[in-house]
Amino acid sequence: MNIPKKKATVVGKSKLPLCLALTAAFAAVYFYVALPAINLHDESFYTFFLLCVGVFCVLTLITGGFTLTEGEEPNEVFRTIWKRCKWPLLACLVLLLVLVVGTLLGSVVFRSDAYTQLLAIENGDFAADVAEISFDKVPMLDKDSAERLGSRKLGELADMVSQFEVASNYNQINWQDTPVRVATLRYGDLFKWFNNRKAGLPAYVRVDMVEQTAEVVRLPEGMKYTTYDHFGRNLYRHLRFSYPTWLFDSPNFEIDEEGNPWWICPRIVKTIGLFGGTDVQGAVLVDAITGESTYYAPADIPDWVDRVYAADLLIQQYNYYGQYQSGFLNSIFGQKGCTITTEGYNYIALNDDVYVYTGVTSLGGDESNIGFILVNQRTKAAKYYPCAGAEEYSAEESAEGVVQHLGYEATFPLLLNVDGQPTYFMSLKDNAGLVKMYAMVNVQNYNVVATGSTLPECQNSYSKLLRQEGLSQEAETGVEGVIDEIRTAVIEGNSWYYFRLIGESHYYAVSAAQCEIAVILNKGDKVMILDAAQEGDIRTAGTIRLS
Repeated sequence: MNIPKKKATVVGKSKLPLCLALTAAFAAVYFYVALPAINLHDESFYTFFLLCVGVFCVLTLITGGFTLTEGEEPNEVFRTIWKRCKWPLLACLVLLLVLVVGTLLGSVVFRSDAYTQLLAIENGDFAADVAEISFDKVPMLDKDSAERLGSRKLGELADMVSQFEVASNYNQINWQDTPVRVATLRYGDLFKWFNNRKAGLPAYVRVDMVEQTAEVVRLPEGMKYTTYDHFGRNLYRHLRFSYPTWLFDSPNFEIDEEGNPWWICPRIVKTIGLFGGTDVQGAVLVDAITGESTYYAPADIPDWVDRVYAADLLIQQYNYYGQYQSGFLNSIFGQKGCTITTEGYNYIALNDDVYVYTGVTSLGGDESNIGFILVNQRTKAAKYYPCAGAEEYSAEESAEGVVQHLGYEATFPLLLNVDGQPTYFMSLKDNAGLVKMYAMVNVQNYNVVATGSTLPECQNSYSKLLRQEGLSQEAETGVEGVIDEIRTAVIEGNSWYYFRLIGESHYYAVSAAQCEIAVILNKGDKVMILDAAQEGDIRTAGTIRLS
């Protein structure tokens, strides 16, 4: 006896208006929380769309009274789902097809040539392009040291430390022709946000990287639009509702020349396929106090803005350029002529702009550089400088080796032009993160290492080594005279001698560890003082010779 198979049971019809309303409510909540761009170039948009379709389909099945009993025909179940959700499911299939095709069209495997054109590279002359920087413009601190100073400074202010913390952004910018790092405050927790949200964040922290000082800059009116705010005043949400279809890179906190706080929000675009070839197309500047925003095309961005192109993006674009010059297959198998940036980077201030510096090495991953690049973070102007030498971490090890008995740690190198030579400059920090000494290492010959307790002392020692190694064409500069007065002092365990010559009011300082002859000089001796600083009541000298 044949028993007929049971069919799927369907009770009534789905309530379309209700389903659409509930789906729209879900979409609104999800959009408010996740903030996807309504843009096919945004990966999160596909998640947003597919979730909304999934919610709609489930709702149509629930409101239509669909039930599943034992023994039902699977095809009948699928036919019921297809009948009720046909058009949303078709839209999903089309979107998935676009996703797959767009991903393939943007793959570096097929479009390697397009990726090499993201960053235009010119060859540069280092000595001509990078002028010898004045020592009062050389940043002495790295980000970690700046954070320590900023947190310590906020801790001195009783009215703030109980409610606010210093954020960890600490962006390096040029402010009034001085390298500084700036960071916003943030609310201590959600309850403190409720207590202080009306007034906003009352200040920001500015760290002078030359003077090694921190200042909490109080604002007449508090910042109400930050990445640490909530609801409509959260910067990401404020941007999304103002520009629902645009993609943005991470916002950068900066101050203009008058000290007013701004958020620099780079607008990013995908130039290869759907998701490949990330680049910047102008920026939106948001007033951190009022929330007013203005979009600037790349050529119109104000000169005081320093950080439009993120360092990681610029380095990624160079790596595309260096790896795929001869095609994708060559980057895998032959690797002929393939280059890549070294690990780590730093910033250089030139002509009131901030440049990203990083070394360039072969793709094989040896421990030497074949050159380095400088890229302007505002304009993306990039130059390559061929210069075979040590990579940055080898230079750090060389500097630390000279002071290994003190246990100091070197900061990531900063690239300077000293006597026409590309030179790694590093601060040497103790275990507490305080800068104790300075070091200079020649890029081409990392055995040429000079250290000093002060920057002029370090530079004088380094210039002397360059002349000894035949790497500098500059002649020794000296002052000749007769000693009229000698004073001594012990500074951080080192003996220092201070000489005043007849007819002069200033003193020349030299360390006994650097110049042994200083300990046997007497009043009345005729001497030649070499490599002395040109200004100040106390001028650090390189060395002293009897005339």
